[in-house]
Amino acid sequence: MKLNKSLILSLLLLWPVMLWAADSHAPATWNQLSLEEQQILKPFQERWDSLPPERREHLQQGAKRWQTMTPEQREQARERFSRWQKMTPDQREQARKRYERFRQLPPEQQERLRQRHAWFNNLPPEKRAELREKWQKMTPEQRQEFKDNWRRENGGPAFDRGISPRPDRPQRMGPR
Repeated sequence: MKLNKSLILSLLLLWPVMLWAADSHAPATWNQLSLEEQQILKPFQERWDSLPPERREHLQQGAKRWQTMTPEQREQARERFSRWQKMTPDQREQARKRYERFRQLPPEQQERLRQRHAWFNNLPPEKRAELREKWQKMTPEQRQEFKDNWRRENGGPAFDRGISPRPDRPQRMGPR
């Protein structure tokens, strides 16, 4: 009986602390957002308080990240978002899977792929179009040969781990 009284008393005394801890992790209501965050998240204003807590937290983190971006980074983000919106649900799912496979690669392989991507993006538009067309015209066997050559020349099993050039964007193709 004495143990139960002690337990109840302890819980009653700790109740305000537990409420405070729970509140400190609760996502912000619309009125708790900074003016900058409200401006960035304005499209969500009407339904903000009814969004799931995880979604609000994710959006708020994105707004904070947006505030630290340079104008060039913001423009790139707008372009990526525009492309994302134009994708079909299946294309979005494929992109998510590719991104997850990329995140599972060792850092050195991720960096090699980033360098390939940067190399490709720095090519003149005509050269990028030429490489895309060349990739699209390849047979599955030719594509496999290309992947095998890439693996040998770059010393990495990136293609074995599920990272492969997309037919519509062969950004991982580089100089041989």
